[in-house]
Amino acid sequence: MSSSPVALTPADEQPVPAASRRSAFLGGGARAALGLLLPLGLALGWEIAVAAGLSSGRLLPPPSRIAAALWALAASGELWMHVEATLIRVGLGFAFGASAGILAGALTATLPPLRWLVDPSLQALRAVPSLAWVPLFILWFGILETPKVALIAVGVFFPVYIGVAGAIASVDRKLVEVGRIFRLSRWALVRRILLPAVLPATLTALRTGLGLGFLFVVAAELMGASEGLGYLLLDGQQFSKPDQILAAIISFAVVGKAADAALVALTNPLVRWQDTARETL
Repeated sequence: MSSSPVALTPADEQPVPAASRRSAFLGGGARAALGLLLPLGLALGWEIAVAAGLSSGRLLPPPSRIAAALWALAASGELWMHVEATLIRVGLGFAFGASAGILAGALTATLPPLRWLVDPSLQALRAVPSLAWVPLFILWFGILETPKVALIAVGVFFPVYIGVAGAIASVDRKLVEVGRIFRLSRWALVRRILLPAVLPATLTALRTGLGLGFLFVVAAELMGASEGLGYLLLDGQQFSKPDQILAAIISFAVVGKAADAALVALTNPLVRWQDTARETL
């Protein structure tokens, strides 16, 4: 007997998911442009409101004045000097704080006696406000770069420590048992099971730590700094220049976003194996 080909009905066809169509339609450039709609819309609305006389724009200048202040700072080279100083401080503080946070989180999560001994003190120190460290660090390290980097490192340390310790503590016990059933060595167990399990949460903790690094650098640059975006903020406040203050705030936002994007781009290859629901939502 010869078999006739089976005709596919519409019900048998696999439809292309709507999320896939959206992802194909919205490329990286289109998504970036979509993200700019809200800030550009707000800026245009405020510019129109000031031009129409609905506000004087004295305390909150229109975007045209802020852009002029940014252009003047950039043309003189002053803006790049401040950005460079801030990035160096955040970079050094992030490197020291993240390294210490990963090490402390891994040790306290895997060694219960050390966790019982150390974790309560670290949790208490985590509640100390950032500005409370300023006079102590000035007393210890003076007013040069060391106390600034140390303060940023403190801000980065705690979210990374909490993230790493929590990620290791939340590893599914069944995964470890499967590794032992297959007689994996301790190093192979760490490399093939534990590390992939904790890596996504660790990378999220690093992004949080980097964000707090930019938060703490403002407090750090109040400690006798003569350059940096935090100093630019303080200078604008002392001389009543709201356009300079907002220019510094916008610079913080742009530089912080660029640093976060660079961190994501560098770490994305480490978690490329993940099959998450993000693209289907």
